[in-house]
Amino acid sequence: MILAAGLTPAWQQILECDRFSVGHVNRARAVHWCASGKVLNVGIALHHLGAPARTMSVLGGPHGERLRAEFARESIDAVWMPTQVPTRVCTTILDRATGQTTELVENSAPLEPEVLDRFIDAFREHAAASKVLVLSGSLPEGTPPDYYRRLLVSMSVPAILDIRGPELLHALERRPLVVKPNRQELERTVGRELTDDAALLEAMRGLNARGAEWVVVTGGGAPVWMTSCEQTFQLRPPSSTVVNPIACGDCLAAGLAWGVRQGWTMLESVRYGMGAAADNLQRLLPSRLDPVRVMDFAQQVEVVDHR
Repeated sequence: MILAAGLTPAWQQILECDRFSVGHVNRARAVHWCASGKVLNVGIALHHLGAPARTMSVLGGPHGERLRAEFARESIDAVWMPTQVPTRVCTTILDRATGQTTELVENSAPLEPEVLDRFIDAFREHAAASKVLVLSGSLPEGTPPDYYRRLLVSMSVPAILDIRGPELLHALERRPLVVKPNRQELERTVGRELTDDAALLEAMRGLNARGAEWVVVTGGGAPVWMTSCEQTFQLRPPSSTVVNPIACGDCLAAGLAWGVRQGWTMLESVRYGMGAAADNLQRLLPSRLDPVRVMDFAQQVEVVDHR
C-alpha cells in the first residue's frame, strides 16, 4: 500500500471565464467543485492509476464533509482526522482567452495541538502497513516546522516528500528516498535565487548531501531535473494541450510513488510521474487520470544523462 498524508486539504472551486480581467467584474461561464489540495490530489491520482493506496488528512466544517462524501462516492480509501477548524476553500480561475491560470489560495488555519498529536499516532499506525509514503503540502500556520521529521521517526519505509522550506530541511535528517520541490519552492528552501541550471544543480546536490537520496525538481513545462550523489538526469516532458495545470506536480509525485512501489528504477518512476502530469494537464478536474494515457505520455519523455 502507498500512504499519502498531509495536513492541508482543500475544497476546490474552478471558474471558467471567457476572459478574466483584474479589477473588473468577471462572469464565469462554468463553475466546478471538487476535492483538492496537494495531499488529496496525490491520493486521487493514485486511485485513478490503480495503485493500492490510502489517503490520510484532516477535515472540518461543511467543506470537510463534502470532501469526505466525494471520497466515499468514488470509493477512495481514506482516513480522516476530525478538527474544529473548517477545511479551506481554494479557487482556480481559467482564462480561456489567454490560457492563463490564476490561483486564489486560502492558507490553512492553525490546527488544535491535540489533532496534531492524534495525527502522528494514526500516521505511524498506517505507515507501518505501507510500502511507500508520500508526504505533501505546506504545514498549517503554527505547526512546528519539524512536524514532518517527527512523522518519519522510526520509519524505514521509502518516503517521497513534496514539501518545502524549513519543514523540508528538518525532514532531510530522516534520509528520504525522494524530495520533489518545484524550482520556486527550492529557491525558498535554500534562501537564494537559482538563476541558471548550474545554480539549480548546486542547490539540488546540497539536498542530496544533507540526506535526500534523490532530488527531483519540476518547473512547469520546463525540463525536470533529478540528481543523486552520483547521477544527474534531465527529462524533457511530452507536448500536451493545457486545460488546467493545477495538480500536475502532485500527479508526478503519485506516479513516481506508484513506480517505486512496483520496483521500477527511479528514472522509470519519474518518467511515469511525468506521464501522469502530462495527462493531468489536459483535464479540467485535477488528478482524474487515465493510466493508459499516462503510460503513453511517459514513453514520450526524453532523457538526457548528464553524468
